[in-house]
Amino acid sequence: MNHSFPRQKYNILIINQFFPPDYAATGQLIEELATAITKKGIKIEVFTGQPGYAFDTTEAPKNEHIGELHVRRTRTTQMWPERIRGKVVNSVLFFVRGFTHILRHQKNIDLVIITTAPAFMTWLGYFTYLIWKKKYVCLIYDLYPNVVTALRILPNNHFIIKIWHKLNFQTWTKAQQIIVLSSTMKQRIIEVCPQIKDKISIIHNWSDGDLIKPIKKEDNWFARKYDLDKKFTILYSGNMGRCHDMETIIQAAYLLKDYQQDFQFLFIGSGAQQKSIIETINQLSLNNFLFLPYQNKDTLPYSLTACDVSLISIAKEMEGIVAPSKLYSTLAGGIPVGVICPDTSFLKKLIMDAKCGETFRNNDAQGLANFFLKLYGDKQLRYKMGYNAREYFCNYFTKDIAINKYLEVINKVLSK
Repeated sequence: MNHSFPRQKYNILIINQFFPPDYAATGQLIEELATAITKKGIKIEVFTGQPGYAFDTTEAPKNEHIGELHVRRTRTTQMWPERIRGKVVNSVLFFVRGFTHILRHQKNIDLVIITTAPAFMTWLGYFTYLIWKKKYVCLIYDLYPNVVTALRILPNNHFIIKIWHKLNFQTWTKAQQIIVLSSTMKQRIIEVCPQIKDKISIIHNWSDGDLIKPIKKEDNWFARKYDLDKKFTILYSGNMGRCHDMETIIQAAYLLKDYQQDFQFLFIGSGAQQKSIIETINQLSLNNFLFLPYQNKDTLPYSLTACDVSLISIAKEMEGIVAPSKLYSTLAGGIPVGVICPDTSFLKKLIMDAKCGETFRNNDAQGLANFFLKLYGDKQLRYKMGYNAREYFCNYFTKDIAINKYLEVINKVLSK
């Protein structure tokens, strides 16, 4: 699809706390999005932080040009990134530096795209509008403060939460457009701010289908390296944080305790629940779990396909608040999918439409275990679900499809 932008040269500022070499998913997505937009003749600058979650570096160039893309990194956002206090301090500092950056360069900015990384960053768009009447788009990866209250970090009636909701309301009302990741996330916003429903666009995340492709386990060096080609492998790759239902997976593994010689659980990543997961499987005497750290981008095509089924999970209270980005790389890899989610989840309809796996209610460990057994005993079913996964991905979730939707939103805003 071709998008004809106004002939004037436009400058867009994208603000997101993470950017490569950070391995945070939002940073990877922003890099691909920004690079694609520059190819349309629009000047893009990304304002981001120094790496806090990179593999082998804690520092990247303060100013970096990647083709037509200009990346500016602030050096005040890398304090204790693994601690909650550090994350809060870093978020506040990043917000302040973001405001300072706009203050210095606002004359050269036509549009600001601001994400929810950090959680309250979209407020900066509202302040930018109040002071300089700048157009801004909110890109909501996770819905805050809903995450905070759902995790019971603060109660709904806490004064901070009340202020947060009020600032969100003002921010969304003045935004030119709002981009969300799912239909249920859109519905949550409409429930509290119905007057903005016409300017909310649903744009799912994506994966690079040229990078992530189906690879047979017997041809996969990663699978051979860890002897995954010798067992039925169940993969969980990504964040093991509190927003994800890990308990149902562990309970399903326990129900299959007598099959430990045949089943291999592979967990790749880290997160707040990782320590408790390891403690639980040790208490349950489960010895068929392998834990590996996050893999670099060059390894992902192999680590994501070194399995027979891949798992996606979301905690019941998190539906419409977060949306797992790992789903799209799983589909791209042509892997059958087992999804743990509420019945109201957008994921349930997606998996049903794609015919690439099954969904299970939270705590339905028996259903999940039965699914593993069914796939284990039916190689043809595994092939069919994997084939359907890749087909559905190619039809709906490629990078080009998603980025064209972003370009439509940007074109609409800049043409006003």
